[in-house]
Amino acid sequence: MASKTMRPVLDTRALNRATLARQLLLTRTEMSAHDATQHLLGLQAQNVKPPYFQLHARLAGFGPAELAGLMESRQVVRMVTMRSTIHTHTVHDALTLRPLVQPARDREINYFRKGLVGVDLDRLAERARVFVEAEPRTMAEIREELLKEWPGADPQSLSVAARCRLPLVQVTPRGVWGKSGQVRLTTLGEWVGEEGGAPGGEGRGIDDVVLRYLGAFGPASVKDMQTWAGLTRLREAFERLRPGLEVFQDENGVELFDLPDGPRPDAGQPAPPRFLPEFDNLLLSHADRSRVIAPELKGSTWSGNQAHCTLLVDGFLAGLWKLHAGTLTVELFADVSKGGKAEIVAEGEALLAAMGDSGDEGGGDRSGGSVRFGSIRGQVA
Repeated sequence: MASKTMRPVLDTRALNRATLARQLLLTRTEMSAHDATQHLLGLQAQNVKPPYFQLHARLAGFGPAELAGLMESRQVVRMVTMRSTIHTHTVHDALTLRPLVQPARDREINYFRKGLVGVDLDRLAERARVFVEAEPRTMAEIREELLKEWPGADPQSLSVAARCRLPLVQVTPRGVWGKSGQVRLTTLGEWVGEEGGAPGGEGRGIDDVVLRYLGAFGPASVKDMQTWAGLTRLREAFERLRPGLEVFQDENGVELFDLPDGPRPDAGQPAPPRFLPEFDNLLLSHADRSRVIAPELKGSTWSGNQAHCTLLVDGFLAGLWKLHAGTLTVELFADVSKGGKAEIVAEGEALLAAMGDSGDEGGGDRSGGSVRFGSIRGQVA
């Protein structure tokens, strides 16, 4: 096998533009919300509204009603998958990806084993399944049901075990734009009327997901995909696929894999400003995030355990934003040109026009919305 040092090198800007192209962020695309959700392997959905903002940043003519309709018709679902976090997935991907990450969910239970002494996990899963399939339940109700059989167990540990052992989905109206609802859970199979997992067997399923990951986040290293999925030991799948992949390296010599026909635009291609919500997978799906976040800005998108909404300028993290009472406030990390600010304002006004109504905690009115710049935050080390 050829030495890594002989691989073609992709510098940071080349990786940035390639990733933005896969993420539909170089130009808004004419794609349905369903197809975009599937192309992106899901939308990070720790909070209710970010999936809608993710699609607005990527799709031409997107309106919140489109994704809301998919939620209500059960064509997409909200459930725990990658990194033990909630994602909005198409039904196909929910059935495919949940089995893929099941080993990580099993390991998660191990952290709570002290609270599960004497608990038969198979019996727990079956009792919880019957309970939530009778009708959707809150997590508190699931805990109370399980405590009937294991009164000495730790309630939180019982909740974690049920969530990890079962493919639980959050039923609507939770997750529907403009509506509210308590988190109530049932199984994926009960909600969508299907059973199953990765098609073609576990190994083939992993290989397919590797290829799809590269199509949405590549070029990428093995460690990058492991970070995205919250899994380990994916090297074997990449090695199986190596003969059919392009192989590069980054400026640090890290081996990067890609699809032969994966888009790799010229590094000088313009990248318009984009407003991304908190927890956008663009910022969470690589071990090395320098392709989007400059090293000096590492950690700047979080305060404690709270993620901020982010602004991309020229394809890279350039600031944070908030939407409240119809006003979109931008806080830049460094000043930009007058022309750059005009582009940011135009993009912000497009966001307000499409998403301002019910798009923030203040119940923003899109008819009177405005974009303003706050103080320069300065660079965060």
